[in-house]
Amino acid sequence: MAHLIRHKLSNKLTNAAHTVSNKSQAKVSGVFARLGFQAATDEEGLGFAECDDLDYDYRQGMQMDVLQGDEEGGEEVEGEGELEGDSHYQRDGTGPRPSSLKTGGSLDEDKPKITSWEAGWNVTNAIQGMFVLGLPYAILHGGYLGLFLIIFAAVVCCYTGKILIACLYEENEDGIKVRVRESYVDIANACCMPRFPALGGHVVNVAQIIELVMTCILYVVVSGNLMYNSFPGFPVSQKAWSVVATAALLPCAFLKNLKAVSKFSFLCTLAHFVINILVIAYCLSRAREWAWEKVKFYIDVKKFPISIGIIVFSYTSQIFLPSLEGNMQKPSEFHCMMEWTHISACVLKGLFALVAYLTWADTTKEVITDNLPSTIRAVVNIFLVAKALLSYPLPFFAAVEVLEKSFFQDGGRAMFPDCYSPSGQLKSWGLGLRVALVVFTLLMAVFVPHFALLMGLTGSLTGAGLCFLLPSLFHLKLQWRNLLWHHVFFDVAIFVIGGICAISGFIHSVEGLIEAYRYNIHD
Repeated sequence: MAHLIRHKLSNKLTNAAHTVSNKSQAKVSGVFARLGFQAATDEEGLGFAECDDLDYDYRQGMQMDVLQGDEEGGEEVEGEGELEGDSHYQRDGTGPRPSSLKTGGSLDEDKPKITSWEAGWNVTNAIQGMFVLGLPYAILHGGYLGLFLIIFAAVVCCYTGKILIACLYEENEDGIKVRVRESYVDIANACCMPRFPALGGHVVNVAQIIELVMTCILYVVVSGNLMYNSFPGFPVSQKAWSVVATAALLPCAFLKNLKAVSKFSFLCTLAHFVINILVIAYCLSRAREWAWEKVKFYIDVKKFPISIGIIVFSYTSQIFLPSLEGNMQKPSEFHCMMEWTHISACVLKGLFALVAYLTWADTTKEVITDNLPSTIRAVVNIFLVAKALLSYPLPFFAAVEVLEKSFFQDGGRAMFPDCYSPSGQLKSWGLGLRVALVVFTLLMAVFVPHFALLMGLTGSLTGAGLCFLLPSLFHLKLQWRNLLWHHVFFDVAIFVIGGICAISGFIHSVEGLIEAYRYNIHD
């Protein structure tokens, strides 16, 4: 009898101990989960799943999302009054689907998909655009370290582009990766769950708007700069040329879509490659005069951080990578596409920057075409101005869409009324706001006409954040459970190095602008 009593007491104590242990594990795992880090072991994950409904919601959410998509047969659903990326859109994809179409339309499956080559062409357009004209100026202040940074930035931006796309996916209960997020904003909102469901999206939107508007300003600046240096005999200042360029850009305010503009994209990019070839051909013709001794192993401590921003800004493409990957016929080829585009960009940028700097050495200017002889310069610069004006509508329209979606079309929670009438026509005051944005870019270009400094400031402020800091941080938060030690090391290293470069580049770019105003220094 005594033996039976002791046996029952022993069983009860053992069961109580197991219960306490499981609850303790669940609490610890719950704390980590609410901080955004998933449990590191299967035992912790099991304990957390038993005591919390998040795991159940995750599985049910994905199943319902698939079933809902099958039942709806390709029709888009927009939840009234729901903030994009709100608390239902954490890990399960059950939140409101992104409203990429304003009125009706078909699902992504019905849209024409692009091949990996076409996707690579879009990335190439972004990372080998007009802003490579400032890379020789980066070599001027960075020497061989500047060349190394061109390679380093290509490797890092390729890696962060891949991990940003990885954050769009989650594994389901069968271990299959499912795309549960659609945009950079969705990723940011998921990282800020559950306490601040929309904070991350707001931060990303602000960064996107700054980068897009600054890109528009840079196009106006470079247009005025190129025209001024193409016709130095004309009694027209650089600011006046910027006004003329902006007058040609006013029709952008009437844009409803980029269908018309996209027809010029291929010719625009082709012209840029032709211009690069012409510049390199001229430099090769002066190969005997190349000043190899001018390429330094030391750096200008004051100017080099600006060069870092210039190099980073020339590689920015992360803003549209989620949309691009989602529209690929074979998303599995995304990694390969990122690799060959960034390798080719790295080779071409390094060659262009080094050859141009060797030709003009210490006289290298912020926009390298300003160093060309007057006869060649005028022809090349006119093509570059045409390219800049044709490139302006792309970031302008993207900035307008972000602003309209954030402040005028936010599912009934917008701060201002809709810019469009029920029939889809743009209202007069909405048109006025677009014109005001064009005028704002002109005013900034007139009062801050320094191409390299603006490029360095933008690259340090938003380029480093969108390309280095946020992707590595989001990857750590959302994919913590699946990361190996070297992935964690790379993410932390990129975040730290990117933060240091962003802060130093921003400070020195601002100092450079202040100095330029104080001593009335022109480009």
